[in-house]
Amino acid sequence: MKNYLICLLSVWLLTACSHSVSNPEKTNKCPEIYPDYKGVTIPATIAPMNFNYIGGKHERIDVTVKGSRTGEIHINASTVSFPEKEWHNLLAANKGDSLLFTVCIESEGRWKQYLPFTMYVSDVPIDYGVVYRKIAPGYEVYAQMGIYERDLSSFEEHDLLQNTIVPGMCLNCHAFNRTNPNQLSLHIRGQHGATLMQTEGHRELLDTKTDSTLSACVYPYWHPGGKYIAYSVNQTTQSFHVANAGRIEVMDMASDVLVYRPDTHELLQSPLLQKKEAFETFPAFSPDGRKLYFCSATNKPMPKKYDEIRYSLCCIDFNPDNGTFGERVDTLIHAERLKKSISFPRPSYDGKYIMFTLSDYGNFSIWHKEADLWLLNLQEGSMRAIDEVNSDNTESYHSWSSNSRWFVFSSRRDDGLYTRLYLAHIGADGHVSKPFMLPQKNPQEYYDRLIYSYNVPEFTNQPIQLEHRQIENEIVSGRRVKVKVRPCPKQLD
Repeated sequence: MKNYLICLLSVWLLTACSHSVSNPEKTNKCPEIYPDYKGVTIPATIAPMNFNYIGGKHERIDVTVKGSRTGEIHINASTVSFPEKEWHNLLAANKGDSLLFTVCIESEGRWKQYLPFTMYVSDVPIDYGVVYRKIAPGYEVYAQMGIYERDLSSFEEHDLLQNTIVPGMCLNCHAFNRTNPNQLSLHIRGQHGATLMQTEGHRELLDTKTDSTLSACVYPYWHPGGKYIAYSVNQTTQSFHVANAGRIEVMDMASDVLVYRPDTHELLQSPLLQKKEAFETFPAFSPDGRKLYFCSATNKPMPKKYDEIRYSLCCIDFNPDNGTFGERVDTLIHAERLKKSISFPRPSYDGKYIMFTLSDYGNFSIWHKEADLWLLNLQEGSMRAIDEVNSDNTESYHSWSSNSRWFVFSSRRDDGLYTRLYLAHIGADGHVSKPFMLPQKNPQEYYDRLIYSYNVPEFTNQPIQLEHRQIENEIVSGRRVKVKVRPCPKQLD
């Protein structure tokens, strides 16, 4: 990667704005732009990185983008909106190199030229799109919400499912197998609750609540072979803070982990994952499919001791040949030693890392301002805060691209209220680049008007096909495939 700086004074001395700008006043400051895209690393297929100038009142903005190798785009308008075709051509021609942005602002008939900034165009590809839920940040009532798919190469977004198709329905906990949408799990709550399971074009609506499990299946994670999918079963409640500065606390009163086998409609259990003296949640299979990671906390009286509940990162062996579990649970990160709590463990698909969220206590870190992203190096056994992406506000749910070189995460850093999506590149050496907000055609206008939060972002390697009307009929029909429990032997063969 070439050495690139956010502001390049030496280059600025040789660079001027377009010929349409005459005699600009030069300043030794970088332009104030929204989102802050200065110095970020981007994939070569990303949508145009449009931005707004937020440094004060102005009449026009002049932007010149030059590729280090070849190509140039010039904009002179009231807003910065790069033509999509020209943008993608410029990125393709400069993969593995950088783009130089020179910004001039006209205010009261006078032009000011700022220091240039760069964006580095990675030659590492990113997946087709991102799927997420958008929901108004309420507490008790199911307002309008939906599962949406965004093409990362453009601004095209379309809904996969909305809860308006069936009144009172809640949609959450969607998961794909290593970004492959041909294996899909989606949890539906409400009067017509079910787990929507779609595998290679075959779709079923499941009733996953049994007499011997705590609840219907919730947090999902696919086995890489596609033969299994892990879930937690949770008895969850929420309470509002009175003295604490936080707004709300979501907590488990009880939780277990199990594995579902779609072809036989069986839930596979282990007594080590159904212990009454522990809360087990957030399962995730290792890339080779032979370990099941999960979070576990010691059971304490709830909600009285909610702020003493801390989840460790644990794992148990799993044999995909016969669906059996190991005889012991190993603890990888001890919560009590850290005096912190772990949630959302997500192994990278190349087997190098586990990314997780670390907060002071509990497991619903989206409501914890102190929550940050951390990285466990599985090869070295070391762990660190990802300071390159963390902020002074909530960083929470996250997921990996299929090649494990990009990740997407949700953060409240923008305004402290709404979660927005950010993407970041991780190098082969583990260095993480400055994150960038999901691009929008007019970002300031879009995010100012957006009344929904993003959550549970998941990469997808291709567009998803779901038939709204057919799924609506299936949901309201009441027809469900009842799953059964098959306790697994303790012994791992």
